[in-house]
Amino acid sequence: MSRVVSFSTDSEFANNLDNLVKKSGYQNRSRFIRDASLYFADLKQRGPLEDMKDEEELEGLLIIYYQHGIEQKLLNVRHSNDLKITSYNHCCLEHSHTCVDTMQAFGTAAEYRKIIEKIQNTPNVDKVAFISAPMREEGCC
Repeated sequence: MSRVVSFSTDSEFANNLDNLVKKSGYQNRSRFIRDASLYFADLKQRGPLEDMKDEEELEGLLIIYYQHGIEQKLLNVRHSNDLKITSYNHCCLEHSHTCVDTMQAFGTAAEYRKIIEKIQNTPNVDKVAFISAPMREEGCC
């Protein structure tokens, strides 16, 4: 069920809003504002991973870009008890000449930081990123 929500803003922002929507790849202003609001609220409530309380429980996606030779270290992460890995994917990217592994996982902020630091300090790792799942009280699953 849709509901109209309006807000006031200064003229400069109002004039630039449609450009922001378009540059962000949205075709709908309402969806852009909805997603931007949820992202901003999540960031303001929990903050970045490095600032979260150690015991904060998170679900999210670890993305690791690397060169061959570290597969055993990633296998050790997958089978450790540091994070609960719920899904794992490996892919070789032809254009960027790199491998990428994604790990969907559950754990505490401290556990995520520990694993990310371990992976970042591994030779032949090009980049590690973490995307946390949005905070919801209820939903589809």
